Amino acid sequence: MARLCVLVNSVLLLLFGSDTFLVGANRPPAPVNVSVMYLRADSATVSWDVPEGDVIIGFSISQQRQDGHMQRFIREVNTTSRTCVLWDLEEETDYIVQVQSIGLYGESQASKRVHFRTLKKSDRFPSNSSNQDDPTVQGLDKSRNLQTGEMIIIVVVLVMWAAVIALFCRQYDIIKDNDSSNSKEKVKPCSERSTPEHHSGGLLRSKFHPSVPSINIIEV
Repeated sequence: MARLCVLVNSVLLLLFGSDTFLVGANRPPAPVNVSVMYLRADSATVSWDVPEGDVIIGFSISQQRQDGHMQRFIREVNTTSRTCVLWDLEEETDYIVQVQSIGLYGESQASKRVHFRTLKKSDRFPSNSSNQDDPTVQGLDKSRNLQTGEMIIIVVVLVMWAAVIALFCRQYDIIKDNDSSNSKEKVKPCSERSTPEHHSGGLLRSKFHPSVPSINIIEV
């Protein structure tokens, strides 16, 4: 019985060790040429390369301040991207990043540590043409285009409202003029019914003579 237990344990250790060896052998290699570019006061872009011949389905980035506070992990799968934008950074702060590749059988070892320091908010962006490829600059351009589109929509709506108000005021004036003209026409026949005057300026006399009192005397 003891021999059977020892045999079972040996088989389990052999299977577990072989699986671990196969998984470790199939893991992708660590990323190389890790660098940080397009530094800003609150953002930076990390880029890296992956050795050819390995199937990579994603990446994992470890971001941490040099003083040990505020550690962050970024993980993305089903992508072939070799860059990642780090947002919400603090100005004039030292950071350390490491990148791992994600393969079909697990993650690679972490790359070498890369140190970088963010800029001040008062520092201006370099005005070179290479910034056009910067994802942060592209994001700013998109937000500016969005703000411009919103302003155009607001202006069009205001113009339409102004046109509607002007049309309403014009219709109101027309209705008001019609009401005043109708009231004048109603007053005119009343004036015509008043007592006509004689051409000489006096009032016309009545055609009927004033009634003369009649006296009947009856003799008895």
